Amino acid sequence: MIKELNIFLKKENLTMAGLGFSAGLPIMLVFSTLSVWLVKAGIERSTVTLFSWAGFAYSFKFLWSPIVDKFEIPLLKKIGHRKSWLLVTQILIFFSIILASFSNPQDNLKFMAIAIVLIAFFSATQDIVIDAFRIESAPEKKQGPLSSMYLAGYRIAMIVSGAGSLWLASYLGGENYQQNIWRQVYQSMSLFMIIGLTCTLISKEPNTKNNSKINRINQIKFTLSTILSIIIFFVIFFNFPKINNLNYTFIFIINIIKILLSFSASIFTLYVLEKIKFLPKRQSQEIFIKPITNFFIRYKKIAIIILLLIGLYRIADVVMGVMANIFYLEKGYEIKDIATFSKFFGLIATILGGFLGGIVAMRFGTYKSLLIGAITAALTNVLFSFLAITEKNLFFLATIITADNLASGFAGAAFVVYLSSLTSIRFTATQYALFSSLMLFIPKLIAGYSGAIVDVINYPFFFIFTAILGIPVIFIIIYLNKIN
Repeated sequence: MIKELNIFLKKENLTMAGLGFSAGLPIMLVFSTLSVWLVKAGIERSTVTLFSWAGFAYSFKFLWSPIVDKFEIPLLKKIGHRKSWLLVTQILIFFSIILASFSNPQDNLKFMAIAIVLIAFFSATQDIVIDAFRIESAPEKKQGPLSSMYLAGYRIAMIVSGAGSLWLASYLGGENYQQNIWRQVYQSMSLFMIIGLTCTLISKEPNTKNNSKINRINQIKFTLSTILSIIIFFVIFFNFPKINNLNYTFIFIINIIKILLSFSASIFTLYVLEKIKFLPKRQSQEIFIKPITNFFIRYKKIAIIILLLIGLYRIADVVMGVMANIFYLEKGYEIKDIATFSKFFGLIATILGGFLGGIVAMRFGTYKSLLIGAITAALTNVLFSFLAITEKNLFFLATIITADNLASGFAGAAFVVYLSSLTSIRFTATQYALFSSLMLFIPKLIAGYSGAIVDVINYPFFFIFTAILGIPVIFIIIYLNKIN
């Protein structure tokens, strides 16, 4: 056990923890901390949960992952392909957080939405690079420690931007809403991006070389084409005809149709550009098509089942997590209570769970660790239904949050190791972006309606509902384990 723990202290693993910190810092500023800010500003619950759709930047990052995977940043070429992308995205995250700090949801909710989407977009792009960097830095057998340290850094950053930001807001008088308090909070959080920048500068560029050399003109063409496809996606998405007076089930179905049509139009745009010979066919196939066909060729008949597992594995965690802070506030807990028990002790438990998940994955295999994570993640959601029907109690709050975060950390580490094992080194960034995008798509889509679901069935049944969502995952893991 001591030998296994010493592995985590190697330089490359510690550096990966720093990069994990850089990845984890923005996530709370887009979701959890933001929800407290919005609730304190008097924004309606159903509107607050809709802000979770900023997380679709993480779900659709595969659209621009080929740019990150294949194209070099000219002025920073000497420091390395992955490192140059890391530096640029980290600087852009810093400035996006500063921009968000000047928004006021009471006066201009759209301006805040734009700033939050920018944070999410640049953060998702950074994730593409870090995931590729991690996978290319070590063989599969060493991915356990790297993944655990990445998640440890990720969770520590979540403590800083979650508990730290709420403690700071409470200290500055955030129980009563003042925009300048939240401006100071977000500006303070932006300074912690220095940790990620430092780790990027001292880290070693992975030795893996990009085999597909693309000349500068074609790089520009592919970049412009990808940007155009993304613009078309969002133009169709935001201008899709609205149908009023529908129940939530039909609204959900319509939104799925809207997303699929927007995605189809985006892909069709690239197809047309290839047909008119704006994009070179061979390289277009290599960048956009082969990462997908490579996966199906390698996994054949079980490819669809694997994709189903990826799409559903974190559904119980994500759907429940969007409502967590809103639930705590409506239950009567103060910001400092949430900071202490949810964002500090809870995230320490998540880090511990992450280490356990990495060790179990190394010792007993990925599928066993996935199964344990799926079962415990679903069961701990049920505990929140108990919290919903009892009187305000800090001991119950601390105990249930700790159990939930242990399970979440364990499942997260096991799942990162699993996704890494599925990825081909030929298409590292693109394939991992596809997997992690799929991982968040369905959960984020449902999570956007979580506020409306609570309005209909109330909190106790909502938490039971999120646990039930995790049951199919358990059977999929058992099936895949049997046939492998």
